[in-house]
Amino acid sequence: MFNQKYTLRYLPLFDEELESAVLYIAYKKKSPKAAQDLMNNVEKAIIDRAENNPEGYEKVPSKRKHDYPYYRIYVGDYIVYYVVIPEGDERIMEVRRFVHTLQNRDDID
Repeated sequence: MFNQKYTLRYLPLFDEELESAVLYIAYKKKSPKAAQDLMNNVEKAIIDRAENNPEGYEKVPSKRKHDYPYYRIYVGDYIVYYVVIPEGDERIMEVRRFVHTLQNRDDID
């Protein structure tokens, strides 16, 4: 799996959750710089993971059965959840969720 190319795909739910966090930080916390920094850090972390063997990290333990194991990326006080889906000769790194570390994660997946 080393040197394997991964295509990034984002679920709409991830986009909604990230946008919600960014808007909260920018407007409710009145910190547009921190909101922009979060966006930049999340984007960088996802791209770095996609370029560096996203399947080489610890799988998220789960009591539920899934078609594909979940992985996570910690970005500050947030967690990005993703799966890797094989499609023919291609591998898709599908970014699914964006949650705060204090959020109840029992029903994330």
